[in-house]
Amino acid sequence: MQFFDAAATRAALPFDGLVHALRERFAAGDVDVPTRHVHEMPQPLVPAGSAAGPQHMTSLIMPAWLPGRYYGVKIVNIAPGNAGQGLPGLHATYLLFDARTGVPLAQMDGDEITARRTVAASALAGSFLARADAGHLLVVGGGRVARLLPAAWRTVRPIRRVSVWTRHPAQAQALADSWRSQGLEARACTQLEAACGEADIVSCATLAAEPVVRGAWLAPGSHLDLIGSFTPLMREADDACLRHARLFVDTEEALKKSGDLLQPIRQGMLRTEDVCGTLTTLSRGLAAGRRDPTERTVFKSVGYALEDLVAAMLVYEAAVPSSSLPRPGDSGA
Repeated sequence: MQFFDAAATRAALPFDGLVHALRERFAAGDVDVPTRHVHEMPQPLVPAGSAAGPQHMTSLIMPAWLPGRYYGVKIVNIAPGNAGQGLPGLHATYLLFDARTGVPLAQMDGDEITARRTVAASALAGSFLARADAGHLLVVGGGRVARLLPAAWRTVRPIRRVSVWTRHPAQAQALADSWRSQGLEARACTQLEAACGEADIVSCATLAAEPVVRGAWLAPGSHLDLIGSFTPLMREADDACLRHARLFVDTEEALKKSGDLLQPIRQGMLRTEDVCGTLTTLSRGLAAGRRDPTERTVFKSVGYALEDLVAAMLVYEAAVPSSSLPRPGDSGA
């Protein structure tokens, strides 16, 4: 078994190649993806005044396989209370196997795979949904995923300006400084309403439980990218964000998992048939993307194990030529 740490995993997943690989695999429709397992783990009560505070952890188990070639499983642990302890809120690992023999092939840094495939999927959706001339990206959030959004979006749209807003202004400023050091025109924002009204693309990557972005703030012709919430209790956008907008999802599972969709559905504001397409139907040309420069579009994702498997395949196959391990499906493998 090969081991790929964060640096090796990251190096094998440049966004242009990853976005292209995702589009090809969504269009091919040859990956089997069962429903993820979700386990909620309430934590024991802690003493009053403890720095840890009450919290819970969610664990996701996400399998997928390409018949005759690869089988992969990602385990993701999400602990929103980690922020108060100076820890990331998400930790993950990825295991890749030969789909015919079950032989373990590799263990990879699941945090890198998760973050990079998440923003790559957003960029893939944006290649169909954002205006062709969209040049101003607003990032809402300051975590691992948020940091990667400009690089991913620049592979599909001519991003010239990046704004960032977080609940903690110092975090937003540090992120803007980091992007400027990479040659981007970037600035931190303190007024989210105004920032939303100026942006061509608003990309939310938070763990919010209540709406952060409001539809009244969004400009005509803008694209709203919602990639942070992935449970029924999480929500980044209010109902007005969906009203009078064309809605797309990564997969139909989003209709069962995302509070951004489930709550409007329960209130009768949104119907499942209002969804205009998925990454599969967009990639296959079965769903129309943006139709004119003035309409608003929304992409809601909850993550999909196909994306993890595609990323893991890229990481592993980039290393296979220099290893003694044959590729699954090859003669003698």
